[in-house]
Amino acid sequence: MSSIPEPAASAASALPRLVLKPREERRIHAGHLWVYSNEVDVKATPLAGFAPGALAELRSSGDRFLGYAYVNPNSLICARLLGRDPDYPPGKSLIVHRLNVALALRKRFHAAPYYRLVYGEGDLLPGLVVDRYGDVLVAQAGTAGVESMKAEVEEALVKAVSPAGLLWKNDSPVRELEGLPRYVETAFGTVPESIVVPEGGVDFRVPPAGGQKTGWYYDQTWNRALFARQASGARVLDVFSYAGGFALQALRAGASAATCVDSSAAALASVAATAEANGLEVERLEGDAFETLEALGAERRRFDAVVVDPPAFIKRRKDHPKGLAAYRRVNQLAMQLLDRDGLLMSCSCSHHLLPGELVDAVQRAARHLGRFAQLVAVGAQSPDHPVHPAIDETRYLRAFLFRVTDA
Repeated sequence: MSSIPEPAASAASALPRLVLKPREERRIHAGHLWVYSNEVDVKATPLAGFAPGALAELRSSGDRFLGYAYVNPNSLICARLLGRDPDYPPGKSLIVHRLNVALALRKRFHAAPYYRLVYGEGDLLPGLVVDRYGDVLVAQAGTAGVESMKAEVEEALVKAVSPAGLLWKNDSPVRELEGLPRYVETAFGTVPESIVVPEGGVDFRVPPAGGQKTGWYYDQTWNRALFARQASGARVLDVFSYAGGFALQALRAGASAATCVDSSAAALASVAATAEANGLEVERLEGDAFETLEALGAERRRFDAVVVDPPAFIKRRKDHPKGLAAYRRVNQLAMQLLDRDGLLMSCSCSHHLLPGELVDAVQRAARHLGRFAQLVAVGAQSPDHPVHPAIDETRYLRAFLFRVTDA
């Protein structure tokens, strides 16, 4: 008869403790994963005693075990919870378990292995993002805690999905808030310069290392499909197009013509490569979106369906007034290009912009032009970006489809 193994919690008892002030555990009990520096009892457990990325036991003021977390004393969010079971401390086994749970969700919605495999807090792996492109993975470590666990993450990914190659795309400005350097490196295997992403009947060509974010915006998958379903026979304008996800799928769905607008020559080169490989023809306009929309208006160009999918105009709360004005202006410029009965898909990835504020911005723009905007469909981030109900920051993508007519 085999002996009973010692509980994992005993092995982990050497971890330092991070103690909260009285009554500061309420958010944690409600399911939140973040601890702010002003919630820590620094007299009992000085934050200065922790190295960035160090693991700790999170404890209430009454010494109740709340979970395992990693700590960064130099960040406003000074700790992020990794697990609440005292028998399962952080490590390769826990990460493999999280990956398998995440994988099961993706398999419910995706027939092929092209999706966001890990969405940080939404998959209970705070600070980690992993996109899957067949047998190639592109990952981002957004926190010191994940950076310190890179080896365990790599081993867990091999165990869960056996990738042929893994690229760390750690060049996000967010890393600077954690005191981390920015870099891009291949962890193992082969990661090609260009990879193919099949979506909506189009095989997209995107660069994993040189592209934006992790190479492809999987969060817009369902919204691109929604837009394409309405595109038959339409003249389509895709503003802030990146690799042409909206425009090229619309063409495949029967759009009569499509124009992509982006400030990045590299992004438009990806549009051209995808169009050529798929036998599609698309107009490409390089330049500032606002200036290009104004120029198209001056030329009296008209379209039947326009999608506006800008980068976050409101990255910080203090940017809200200026950013809201930018959303209204870009949607107004887009609406001026719509024919008498057209479709406008307006998107925002600014967490600090409330859904109602974007709808109101479109409404105000329409009234300024003497037009009527009917909200006909509401989109959201795709299921491979699951929202953590206790963490509103995980719900960031807004997408609204309007029918715009003369008033």
